Amino acid sequence: MPFVRIDTLRAGPERLAALGRAVHDALVETIGIPPDDRFQVLVDHDGARSTLQYDDYLGVRRDDGIAYIAITLRSGRTPARKQALYRRIAELAHAYAETEPRNVFVVVTENGPADWSLGEGQAQYLGPAEP
Repeated sequence: MPFVRIDTLRAGPERLAALGRAVHDALVETIGIPPDDRFQVLVDHDGARSTLQYDDYLGVRRDDGIAYIAITLRSGRTPARKQALYRRIAELAHAYAETEPRNVFVVVTENGPADWSLGEGQAQYLGPAEP
C-alpha cells in the first residue's frame, strides 16, 4: 500500500499523469504491489504561486524538468529491491513522460502496519480493533 506524492514544475496535466503511471508501473514491477493499489497525489507547481527548488547536489545537473517523488510504504524491502525501484522509475519516467533520469528525485519512507488507516477509521493491517 504505497502512498505516492509527485511534485513537478510546469509539467502540465499529461506529463504529470504520465509520471504517476510510471511510478505505479515501477512499483508493480519491482516490489510487487497489486495493480489496483494506487494512491497518489500529483501536484504541478506553476512557478509563481508555488515552485520547486533544487541544486546540483552530488554532481547531478537538475533543471526545471525535475520531478520530486515521495513514496511512503510499509517496511521490509531490501536495498537491492529499492535500487531496482529507483532505476525502473527513472526508466519509465523517461519513456512515458520524457523526464530526464537526472531529474527524477525519489525518496522512500517506510513505516509499520499501525501507521495506516485505509478508511472507516480502522488500522486494517493490524486486524480487528480490540474493544
